Amino acid sequence: MNLLFPPSDHRQRLDQELGAALAEAEQQVISGSVVPTFDRAAFRTELAQYDFGREQPLGDVLRWTVEQLRHGIVHVTHPRYFGLFNPTPTFPAQCAERIVASFNPQLATSTTSPAAVEIESHVLRSVAHRAGLPYQTRGHFTTGGSEANCTAAVLALTRANPSFSRLGARAFPGQPVFYVSRDSHRAWLKIAHQTGIGRDAVRFVATDGAGRLHLPTLEKMIVADAAEGCVPVLIAATAGTTNGGMIDPLEGCALAAQTHGLWYHVDAAWAGALIASDDTRTVLTGLEQADSVAIDAHKWFATTMGCGMFLTRDPELLSSAFQASNSYMPSNITSADPYLTSLQWSRRFLGLRLFLALATAGWAGYAKHVEHALRLSDSLRQRLLEAGWTIANDSPAGVVCAIPPEPALVRTIVSQVVASGCAWVSVAAFEDREVIRACVTSGLTTDEDVGSLVTALVRNSCPTGETLWTT
Repeated sequence: MNLLFPPSDHRQRLDQELGAALAEAEQQVISGSVVPTFDRAAFRTELAQYDFGREQPLGDVLRWTVEQLRHGIVHVTHPRYFGLFNPTPTFPAQCAERIVASFNPQLATSTTSPAAVEIESHVLRSVAHRAGLPYQTRGHFTTGGSEANCTAAVLALTRANPSFSRLGARAFPGQPVFYVSRDSHRAWLKIAHQTGIGRDAVRFVATDGAGRLHLPTLEKMIVADAAEGCVPVLIAATAGTTNGGMIDPLEGCALAAQTHGLWYHVDAAWAGALIASDDTRTVLTGLEQADSVAIDAHKWFATTMGCGMFLTRDPELLSSAFQASNSYMPSNITSADPYLTSLQWSRRFLGLRLFLALATAGWAGYAKHVEHALRLSDSLRQRLLEAGWTIANDSPAGVVCAIPPEPALVRTIVSQVVASGCAWVSVAAFEDREVIRACVTSGLTTDEDVGSLVTALVRNSCPTGETLWTT
């Protein structure tokens, strides 16, 4: 039997066994520790047995792998994971992974995968419309926010000087620079490096004391840079900062970009999902004025990992920035094929994950999903205030930055809670204060889970250091 391509009946049996093993593991994860509970040395010894010198039954390898992952990772799918925005993926998105893995379409061109390319385009148009972006808005799915933000930087540089596509940074008479909040994602440093303008091109703008970009400082920095011979090209506002969940003044950033002739981009990788709810979308007012937007489907839209979106109101610039021609490709430089409008060439069918979820639940279903997380975050905030804690931020996106009565205990409390396995939270900095950062990331989280977290935090803030729960 060909072990790489076994017969259909063999595949079906293994598929059923894998499905049962994953369902059992899911239940064990929910009832168990959020953090890894495995012995690294013992694991490495077992792993070394797979020296690839002999055949091993796939069923055995699958069961072993599931068991190792059940014990060997932080379970971001756990309802008491209150950490970075790595959510429990929706079931429709998980189904999409199975379908895509089976058909394995190549989305470089619409010639090879017309149905898949059309599905992605349809989803992107729907998201753009929901975000209030103009009709001509187009874009593509990405591996995540970093790729989407890098695309924005490339477009900003290309529009500022079309010769950038040929000459790179040499095309500019001075140092190209762009502006982001000091609380923005540090991937912007990598992006500056990748685009060839250097990390010194990133201008980190001070915040306003509440975690949002300070507009008067932004204005002064742009004027000063231009006076010194630099070339400002981009303002990138953040909608949902990692540490505090804050949203920069989007309308003010749009006006500053318009005043100085800069590209205006919104990194809404996380909080972009607020567009789903009529009750929350207004906090993103100003997003609709953006030249480009990044939204991660694998964050609050809860698809599986590696699924972002890039949208722009200037599809012609997008095409010109990434044009390329090869004799073996079935299209030319005037095509709107994905390989001609993105950083990627060969590409996975990413958009099916969001398509299946939206087709199943609709915008109304996602509105309930977002509102559920915000309600639980409000509950967490209120319970901690009642326990005598301080809340350092006022996030419209559900992040709670909490400070215990004894601020010096922040790291101790986090270490004890995480070590117990009952929940996962992290240490963060918000406006130069060390805080305990907690965020509802799972659609499976309940009021009881929030109550368990509050109890763990409060008990571990006691001088005795008593822990609530152990595995």
